[in-house]
Amino acid sequence: MRIRAALLLLLLPAAVHAETKPMAPDPTVLHDLAPTGTLRAAINLGNPVLAQAGADGPAGVSVDLARALAARLGVPVAFVTFPGAGAVSGSAGSGTWDICFLAIDPKRAEGIAFTEPYVLIAGSYLVPAASPIRSPEAVDRDGVRVSVGRGSAYDLFLSRALQHATLVRAPTSAEAVTAFARDGLDVAAGVHQPLAAHAAAHPEVRLLPGHFMEIPQAMGMPVGHPAGAAYLADFVARAKRDGLVRRGLEASGQDPELAAP
Repeated sequence: MRIRAALLLLLLPAAVHAETKPMAPDPTVLHDLAPTGTLRAAINLGNPVLAQAGADGPAGVSVDLARALAARLGVPVAFVTFPGAGAVSGSAGSGTWDICFLAIDPKRAEGIAFTEPYVLIAGSYLVPAASPIRSPEAVDRDGVRVSVGRGSAYDLFLSRALQHATLVRAPTSAEAVTAFARDGLDVAAGVHQPLAAHAAAHPEVRLLPGHFMEIPQAMGMPVGHPAGAAYLADFVARAKRDGLVRRGLEASGQDPELAAP
């Protein structure tokens, strides 16, 4: 009995390690997610909550997730940066990237297989300080011009939701705020955090209370690769459960409470 107990104690660490260590993906998963042997991650620099440009390359929670996924797959990672979300989604299926980090939208889902969200952010409105518009509901009026980044999640959403206001599209979300001020537009729509920061630095504008949409940010990959999509979905679930998403947000100066449950 003593010998048997000793053997069990010796084998226990190896058993625990085998149970907790992620299993190596099968060849189909590797082919789906890294067909070139390198995981190519599309990074949207137009959303500073998720990614930020730096001298040593991009940083942020989406970059951290891409690195963690590459490590789990056992392959190197390369970052393909884009100035806005529209450029990322527009290049789906072009073969230039393997995974992406975008807001879930029905139109995008025609070409991109999304995971569950890993971050939840809000879409907000910015208006001139003297604007008579006081609520998100008051934006949808005849004659109101709303500045948006072309192809962004809120551009796609507002294209369906607004019945009277007119969308004025800029190449990126950052340029939408510039156009709003330069061209005297009535409203700028965008991610809450950068709009709030802009309003805090510019007393001539204000942020409307509340928000017009919730923006579920997810990982995705081109459709048609079910094995890779299932593996990616499991990876995101683990990243949320293990705290990787919260740590990535906090490390890049973002609110860890933005992590999706």
